[in-house]
Amino acid sequence: MKFAVIGLGSFGSNVAKTLYEKGNEVLAVDRDKEKIDAVKTFVSHAVNMDSANKENLEALGIKEMDVVVVSLGPEMEASILTVLYLHELGVPRIVAKALTEDHAKILDAVGASEVIYPEKDMAIKTALKLSCPNILEYLPLSLGLGIQEIAPPDYFIGKSLKELDLRNKYGIQVIAIRGLVPEKITFVPKADFVIKDSDILVIIGEEKQMAKITK
Repeated sequence: MKFAVIGLGSFGSNVAKTLYEKGNEVLAVDRDKEKIDAVKTFVSHAVNMDSANKENLEALGIKEMDVVVVSLGPEMEASILTVLYLHELGVPRIVAKALTEDHAKILDAVGASEVIYPEKDMAIKTALKLSCPNILEYLPLSLGLGIQEIAPPDYFIGKSLKELDLRNKYGIQVIAIRGLVPEKITFVPKADFVIKDSDILVIIGEEKQMAKITK
């Protein structure tokens, strides 16, 4: 696939490098020449230019990209204009990094396909891990829903999913179990699956309900 990453701060440069390492064609863009010099050996092409200029983007052939990631750090106005121009040029998918809720609303209004909050998401993950030690990973969805990867609480050990009855008691579904001894992944485990202390559970449900079983 063809990707463009506009804005090469810590987040943008790592996205660009990882996409390139995965075998994708990656165009990196930033108006800071030092940042361009720092990433040019890790991407397909690196261009030093101001993205908040429609003519610059058009000359770059940006509409040929499958996905454009906009990560312009504290430059809210520049990120908004960049997303607007990308949308007007017909880029099929625009992923934009937001700094605030209002910033996100504007990015969505001017044409972002998807708005992400790296700092906010990491803050939530960190807080959940600190308050609920059983939570290993967390993926927020929407409307209070999420997916969590958890170590089983003590009262899960030795019980079957039928005995725990998480779906009826909490509205939570176990969608996969990753066994560590032996290593094995079971997708959509059956009701008679018995939980071991070496299992990792992947669950989906309302955040407030998941919090109840991990405390």
